[in-house]
Amino acid sequence: MVERLTIQRLGHRGDGIAEGPDGPIYVPGALPGEAVEVEAWPGHPDRRQLLNVETASTEREKPICPHFGVCGGCAVQHWQSAPYRAWKRGLLMEALQQAGIAAPVADLIDGHGEGRRRAVFHARRGTHDVLDVGFSAARAHHVVSIDRCPVLAKSLDGALAAAWAIAEAIDIADKPLDIAVTASDVGLDVDVRGSGPLKPRLMAALAGIAAGQNLARLTRHGELVAQLRAPTIRMGRAIVPLPPATFLQATAAGEAVLARLVLSACKDAKYIADLFCGVGPFALRLAEHARILAVDGDQAGIDALKQAAATPGLKPIEMQTRDLFRDPLLAAELKRFDAVVFDPPRQGAQAQSRALAASGVPLVIAVSCNRGTFARDMRTLVDASYRLAEVTPVDQFRFTEHLEIVARLEK
Repeated sequence: MVERLTIQRLGHRGDGIAEGPDGPIYVPGALPGEAVEVEAWPGHPDRRQLLNVETASTEREKPICPHFGVCGGCAVQHWQSAPYRAWKRGLLMEALQQAGIAAPVADLIDGHGEGRRRAVFHARRGTHDVLDVGFSAARAHHVVSIDRCPVLAKSLDGALAAAWAIAEAIDIADKPLDIAVTASDVGLDVDVRGSGPLKPRLMAALAGIAAGQNLARLTRHGELVAQLRAPTIRMGRAIVPLPPATFLQATAAGEAVLARLVLSACKDAKYIADLFCGVGPFALRLAEHARILAVDGDQAGIDALKQAAATPGLKPIEMQTRDLFRDPLLAAELKRFDAVVFDPPRQGAQAQSRALAASGVPLVIAVSCNRGTFARDMRTLVDASYRLAEVTPVDQFRFTEHLEIVARLEK
């Protein structure tokens, strides 16, 4: 049955929202102020599928990708830049307000740059044994085959062709196959996940694909299959050897913006702890002017940072492998630092925030990719008499609701 709705606002995930008799109704692809025709979404009583836009918003524009609306990667390609940016900054402001925190929120900084330097392509066998390689469909479990993706950086040219070649070589049965591709400075670094054990003949075939596609490295769950060149990436002055499937910020521009904000906040600190340091995007740059303690639970990342830390001109970087979720640096350990930087995964740093709150460190720089856990951790520090002096949202996930956040807290 066709319904007619008027969209009143945009939700947290980029869906248009209309008020129904039983509560909010979510309509992906609709914009505020639009009159739309929709139909039921099976299995989702509070959602509708957009059939037609009867009265379009003046802020609507043509999406840049032919797969938009089917592929689940982007949510708001159809919205003009100014309202999109205001909405995205507003998501952060709302998260802080819900946590009862009043803080100055800077304008959204664009961190998209040339586009994403990392992508995970999914490969599945669909109906009639048809192979699909691409991204997950919007709110569905099947894969949308794609032939291009305009949000990817030029450095990922060839990534999709390589993913198709790998997927065609591996016999995909019931298990899904994920192909993670990272653009290193010397070529594409590819890690295949979900394939199960590889027989020698298939290992040889994949090595041939790596050579034919000119991949820098091909691994399976981190196990080396073929390597033409050791993948590296520059961070400040240093060249970092990349562990297989290691974490990097999604865009080079995004990493540069985050690093600039962190360095600016710490410019007067002489001894800095970098917690959840990864392979060192902050530590290696901070070490140009300060002593650093770099801590992370990933041994491969710490080993890579150790090699990069030998770069001439850097001050000493002490490294420690430690699970900061279960074993955070305690208040007594933290008191010696002029500043602490922490950049946890999406689950945030609840235990470490509590230890920081008790430490009295004069300056804390929080970096986050999840506004919910960020607000929770900020509440912990604010309750311990830290002042949230500045919060800056960074948009390196353009056309989505995802944000990077950098905050400066002063005791």
